[in-house]
Amino acid sequence: MGNKDLVLLVLIAVCVFEGCYCTTVTYDHRALVIDGKRRILQSGSIHYPRSMPEVWPEIIRKSKEGGLDVIETYVFWNNHEPVRGEYYFEGRFDLVRFVKTVHEAGLLVHLRIGPYACAEWNYGGFPVWLHFIPGIQFRTSNDLFKNEMKRFLAKIVSLMKDANLFASQGGPIILAQVENEYGNVEWAYGVGGELYVKWAAETAVSLNTSVPWVMCQQKDAPDPIINTCNGFYCDQFTPNSASKPKMWTENYSGWFLAFGNAIPHRPVEDLAFAVARFFETGGTFQNYYMYFGGTNFERTAGGPLVATSYDYDAPIDEYGFIRQPKWGHLRDLHRAIKQCEEFLISSDPTYLQLGKNLEAHIYYRTSNECAAFLANFDSSVDANVTFNGNSYFLPAWSVSILPDCKNVIFNTAKVVSQRNLQGVSFSGRISVNEFSQLSSAWSWYKEEVGVSSNHSFTKHGLLEQINTTKDNSDYLWYTTSINVKASTVPGQEKDTILHIGSLGHAALVFVNKKLVGFGFGNHEDASFNLNEKISLNQGDNTLDILSMMIGLQNYGPWFDIAGAGISSVILVGLEKNSKADLSSGQWTYQVGVEGEYIGLDKTSLANSSLWIQGSPVPVNQSLIWYKLGWSVLLIYGIEVDTIFQATFLAPEGKGPLSLNLASMGKGQAWVNGQSIGRYWPAYLAPSTGCTANCDYRGTYDPSKCLRNCGQPAQTLYHIPHSWVHSGENLLVLHEELGGDPSKISLSLRTGQEVCAHVSEADPPPADFWQPNLEFKSQSPEVRLTCEQGWHISMINFASYGTPRGNCGTFNPGNCHASVLSVVQQACIGQEGCAIPVSTAAFGDPCPGVLKSLAIEALCSY
Repeated sequence: MGNKDLVLLVLIAVCVFEGCYCTTVTYDHRALVIDGKRRILQSGSIHYPRSMPEVWPEIIRKSKEGGLDVIETYVFWNNHEPVRGEYYFEGRFDLVRFVKTVHEAGLLVHLRIGPYACAEWNYGGFPVWLHFIPGIQFRTSNDLFKNEMKRFLAKIVSLMKDANLFASQGGPIILAQVENEYGNVEWAYGVGGELYVKWAAETAVSLNTSVPWVMCQQKDAPDPIINTCNGFYCDQFTPNSASKPKMWTENYSGWFLAFGNAIPHRPVEDLAFAVARFFETGGTFQNYYMYFGGTNFERTAGGPLVATSYDYDAPIDEYGFIRQPKWGHLRDLHRAIKQCEEFLISSDPTYLQLGKNLEAHIYYRTSNECAAFLANFDSSVDANVTFNGNSYFLPAWSVSILPDCKNVIFNTAKVVSQRNLQGVSFSGRISVNEFSQLSSAWSWYKEEVGVSSNHSFTKHGLLEQINTTKDNSDYLWYTTSINVKASTVPGQEKDTILHIGSLGHAALVFVNKKLVGFGFGNHEDASFNLNEKISLNQGDNTLDILSMMIGLQNYGPWFDIAGAGISSVILVGLEKNSKADLSSGQWTYQVGVEGEYIGLDKTSLANSSLWIQGSPVPVNQSLIWYKLGWSVLLIYGIEVDTIFQATFLAPEGKGPLSLNLASMGKGQAWVNGQSIGRYWPAYLAPSTGCTANCDYRGTYDPSKCLRNCGQPAQTLYHIPHSWVHSGENLLVLHEELGGDPSKISLSLRTGQEVCAHVSEADPPPADFWQPNLEFKSQSPEVRLTCEQGWHISMINFASYGTPRGNCGTFNPGNCHASVLSVVQQACIGQEGCAIPVSTAAFGDPCPGVLKSLAIEALCSY
């Protein structure tokens, strides 16, 4: 009897003796097998701490409506065990609640326990206290590390079992993951890495979850662990055993955002092409990383320099709104693949070459029943192919899906789903410009430069920052004195060059309490050198350096020991032809800045006398705290101004809020004591490398389709609506570089412009297709849908004929039928509407000409 047969018998025994409604999950060479049936599964990553519990149901609902079967999430060790042995599973870190919410929606769960996550999460999800266990080495055959890892794995598995959340208990968890992408770095750990992989696999299986375990990017994953693929394309991936299914655990829907970089964008045509190719070539489980990205609140963003937004260009955007056409086009793809499921699980694919860079894969259920995928993987040349005696047009870099080996119900390059006009539509904008005119509008607190005696300590030499701060703060002060002898400086001042080397990530430099320089690295290389010409006085001079972290490193071999902070300080030219190395001298240190010790971000100090009020408010100053002391109540777009000391009134509405911090430099922000994360709009992306019209054809990488060159990576910051109160609220900013708070604005999304353009030549919707029905006789449709609870309030454009242009710039073209009244009647006041694209609906304004229907509409609540 094989191992998998034994597992199945154990599961049956558990169900019989415990009397539960349970699900068995096994696998064979083709797919996961759930209750004895192979399954084709679409999955999407949603990380529970990157949004609020009150919006989890809506995000999960939108995921299900988008065609997902499974929700995948990491488990974040550092936030669940911030102190060794002290656990936290509350609020947005309530893992049990999240898994139950997925279950209530009727979806399944892939739980990636790790406990290494990467995920652009601070320290890759490892708790920092782990680093300080003497003798520990992460992710290798080190007993200290393995003991801690096993303890946490067991904790999470026990937590899930106690809540009856594994499939064998009637719960939704069908898969679990141990480790994460270790195969990418295993080479750096030598024999210790090989032993660690075997130990991790054995440890996972020993926890008796009753569901299969996976290891992603792990070619040497031991049986029965399934090794899976991560990447932009996984159609060429092959598992390490003929008995394991072809699974894709991370299909990147876009890419993460870093301060100082342009915004990545992955066209949906390419994403759909990658998914279709995967299922075409034998894949049966595919997961979007991310399906909803969310926000790196507080200091949870990884490093170096990962931005606060984790939008990821995902089908559901950072604020929980559907991103079109990505969400809709993928939904249509999922429907088309679902129509083929019975064929995909019945056989292995049969390969057929159709020409150069042209091929078909056919799945037979019986000798005369089949489904087919036709692919053109040329990056530039369209093609016409013949398959089963019929001719098909295949655009370059596209796949057509034929659930009956005859009718094309979906092509990855033909986007017929609705689109949202480019950009994030936030309206009901509350301007704060007027606040600077009133003395009660803003308060501020100017920090002292350097250390204070209460929190400082002295050491010889330059200390590494992470080992010193233990990540309790982003900041570490390095302070020393420079004595200039009268003989060295005949006059009052001596000019010299100050050279500072840093391991990262950024630093402010002050000489005699005056700012003289700012240095910083980037995501790819956080280290930097700073050279500044400075003037020193006779006698003692102070040198204060504020070194800043922007997220602990989260990826790479031995990433856990990567250093940060100031590494060298040298004066050049203080004396003729000399260098003075201050690195090994006496330095005074302070972890954190003054405002952190005072607690200026706390609501308890909102009315403290420490805050200064008056006019004008100081702007463009470093190391200053601001507090908003003005109120604006927005009711359905009407501003009602009321003065409240130290507070603002939030706009009414149920949606998330957006804080525009484009006028600020670098720092952190809090709303009612809750950190909305780091901001850095002063760091602009390179001015080159972006393209206005990205060609989706050809292999994608994160640098291919960039946007916002020469602009900040992020200016809008997400405020969850549950963090604001009805009435008065508190906004606090800690500005490090210098900015102008009077130009900050707060917005609530109240509308979204949507559009669609569908041709008579486009296929009817995939959900129209039924076996043995004449699919081509049905009409294509324009389908418009608003967010749930919103409605179509206006039709801005409607034309049937030969409309030209794109969303936002449509015009009627040479052939035009006036269809505005028809569209208005069908759509106004509705949450969604469908309009057939046919002469039967509108007449024929130009016989013999291929016609299309273009509509632009406004959704409102």
